[in-house]
Amino acid sequence: MSLLCPVLSIAGSDNSAGAGIQADLKTMSALGVYGLTAVTCVVAEVPGKVSAIQGIDPALVVEQVRLLFEAFPVAAIKTGMLYSTEILSAVADILEELRPQNGGLPLVVDPVMVATSGDRLLQPEAVAVYQRRLFPSATLVTPNLDEASALVGGPIASRTQMREAGQELVRVYGTAFLVKGGHLREESAADLLVEVGGGESWFEAPFVRDVSTHGTGCTYSAAIAAELAKGADLQAAVAAAKRFVTRAVTEHLRWIRQGQRTDALHHFAVS
Repeated sequence: MSLLCPVLSIAGSDNSAGAGIQADLKTMSALGVYGLTAVTCVVAEVPGKVSAIQGIDPALVVEQVRLLFEAFPVAAIKTGMLYSTEILSAVADILEELRPQNGGLPLVVDPVMVATSGDRLLQPEAVAVYQRRLFPSATLVTPNLDEASALVGGPIASRTQMREAGQELVRVYGTAFLVKGGHLREESAADLLVEVGGGESWFEAPFVRDVSTHGTGCTYSAAIAAELAKGADLQAAVAAAKRFVTRAVTEHLRWIRQGQRTDALHHFAVS
């Protein structure tokens, strides 16, 4: 049974439950795996606004991860918001210790740098730790266009530039990259998987307009990790995750309060 596949999310807590570990747990539950969490930071946010971030002591983050590995047969890992150099380094340390002891588990790295609202979610000096330690050891890295642009040092405004960026990232870091193209805002939301060895695959779905996409990156990467834990290969895992996140966006939830609209992904629309 897939529920016997524990999947670990090492990420931040989003009090609106649309992103972060809350979104990851919803995704994993909907996809039939058992979600585990190691909380890296607590974020006060709602879709479109981040008002405060408090990092967790790196030693406590490590202790969460270590205890989970002692108690559960972790089948895959994803990282989300890691926030600071200290937390990133601590997570890299514990994963370098525990992954080899557990068969080199699949690791999906969502390099959370900037919220959809534009709020920065990663201390600038922490990017170098991602580049030096987490990217090279990942099974897959899943940047959006803003993150991919920051990593290659130039704008990405077309599918051609997505392809060039993906190829460059794979060449530099030696691992697969999924460059997510939703921010192009074309008729089709197209994502490009570039694998080591040169394989390329496009994953497309109709672009859903006039809806907040808060938490799509977290949901997407969590879904990929869940599918990898269940034994899917990388292309199949991305394809299934793309279907999942597209349905969650299409069937979104909406509230109107004091004249303001708040949207959320419907993670259980596919269950």
